[in-house]
Amino acid sequence: MGRSRSSSSSSTSRWRYCNPSYYLKRPKRLAMLFIAFLSCSFFLWDRHTIITEHQVEISRLAQEVMRLQNMLQELKGDQTKAVVDDPIDVERRQKVKEAMIHAWTSYEKYAWGFDELQPQSKSGVNSFGGLGATLIDSLDTLYIMGLKDQFQRARDWVVNTLDFDKDYEASVFETTIRVVGGLLSTYDLSGDEVFLEKARDIADRLLPAWNTPTGIPYNIINLARGHPHNHGWTGVSTLFYPSSCSAFHPNRKGNVAYAERIGDSILADSASEQLEFIALSQRTGEPKYQQKVEKVILELNKTFPDNGLLPIYISPDRGPGSFGTMTFGAMGDSFYEYLLKAWIQGNQTASVKLYREMWEKSMKGLLGLVKRSKPSSFAYICEKNGQSMSDKMDELACFAPGMLALGSFGYGPGESEKFLKLAEELAWTCYNFYQSTPTKLAGENYFFRDGEDMNVGTSWNILRPETVESLFYLWRFTGNKTYQEWGWNIFQAFEKQSRIESGYVGLKDVHNGMKDDMMQSFFLAETLKYLYLLFSPPSVIPLDEWVFNTEAHPLKIVTRDDVMVPGKTDGQPEPKFTLRSRKQGRSREYRERGIIH
Repeated sequence: MGRSRSSSSSSTSRWRYCNPSYYLKRPKRLAMLFIAFLSCSFFLWDRHTIITEHQVEISRLAQEVMRLQNMLQELKGDQTKAVVDDPIDVERRQKVKEAMIHAWTSYEKYAWGFDELQPQSKSGVNSFGGLGATLIDSLDTLYIMGLKDQFQRARDWVVNTLDFDKDYEASVFETTIRVVGGLLSTYDLSGDEVFLEKARDIADRLLPAWNTPTGIPYNIINLARGHPHNHGWTGVSTLFYPSSCSAFHPNRKGNVAYAERIGDSILADSASEQLEFIALSQRTGEPKYQQKVEKVILELNKTFPDNGLLPIYISPDRGPGSFGTMTFGAMGDSFYEYLLKAWIQGNQTASVKLYREMWEKSMKGLLGLVKRSKPSSFAYICEKNGQSMSDKMDELACFAPGMLALGSFGYGPGESEKFLKLAEELAWTCYNFYQSTPTKLAGENYFFRDGEDMNVGTSWNILRPETVESLFYLWRFTGNKTYQEWGWNIFQAFEKQSRIESGYVGLKDVHNGMKDDMMQSFFLAETLKYLYLLFSPPSVIPLDEWVFNTEAHPLKIVTRDDVMVPGKTDGQPEPKFTLRSRKQGRSREYRERGIIH
């Protein structure tokens, strides 16, 4: 009974908290209850508000997603329209492809495995020691044009026959740009390791050429035995060896100091291997290739002049001097080209800033060499020797309009427009090198005299690519189809004057059309490739992903984050490469400036 009354009393006690009179007699508890009520109300209201706002936000985001999806569809539609070829471009591209097939088939038939074809003799000649120069130079062209059967046969030759162990005095420069560059480009395009291994093999044979007091390489090396040296005709340097050097220099006679007179190195030949050897270090992870070629740039930068112009002869013992012509033509050209392209190859990071700074100095020097003819006001680039200027321009210097267009995006708006305008003016001059002759093919160089505009100097044409190279860049950067028309006219002149039943030949004289007997390997590597790309959509080898070496071999752009310290030539840190998006540096700036079409 006691437990029953206790339970009833406890139940009544609990229910009293639900009686309003309980709180009216106890104001403090009433206040606490009121505060608790308000708190719960605010909490529930806040949650309701948040849920409502989230629903609104979700709805807004859903609409935004739908809008972006519609925009994406429109962009895809625009892109589809953009890559739909102009029927004229399709036809012309096919004609260029047929020209490549004719040149390649002739090489296969009459000169397979030789360096170059002599079309009139229907025979092969080993101009580069029997390295199959035309075959290697053509690999990436065949790949880009989709000539799969021809490419496969060429690959089989590389695998089964290509051998670099030859007792041959090879040009370090020509072997680098044609063979190392051609193999690396084909590796980048195909991913086939055999091309990378072959590139490493030949590069290792070239490396001893850089073993000089300054790091500036000798220009000739024996592929089987080493022993680098220079041409005897390229100026003269005198090397003095103390008596302690007898072990180092085997030609020294007796226990006396020894002096030897050797040829200087050539600027373009010694400072235009950066793209290939940096790419090789990137692909193999071995820093030695990059360190060799970048030591050259650091050495040249020690005394680099404010106008950025160097003489064509530089000493492997002392570095650059004051001897020799300063030119954007033969023996100087690709040095300036590679300053710009090494910056692009590294994706414009701080690691490669020095290249851009040196190139911009050189462009100040170029501006000081530009003159205009009378009466037609053709812009041309002079050559300089000491304080005297020569009104002469090589067709080789017609790479400069393309270089200026390629480099113009790195300037601010005013300077960019100035250099692009100059590029267009120089391209007009170079195009008229072709149009001014009876054969519509350019001579090797031109002289400018008051009242006469341009006159052919050396009158041969050896199927060079520099003018069509610049037309390709200008078309890519401006979208102006005029440059395609100019390129087509040049191609037609090649077809009319240089095509024969057994290949393509140069002309001994552009005035009378007399033919020579050589199909240069660069005709397939460069001239036909640039013409093909001139009539291809910009998505074929896009310039925000690839950079061309001076033999028109495209190499992938790879972001660099290693350190290149000006003036430091020893103990350089091993290069580190970031294989992330190659577009991250260039594509945004290209598109913001309207350079990519």
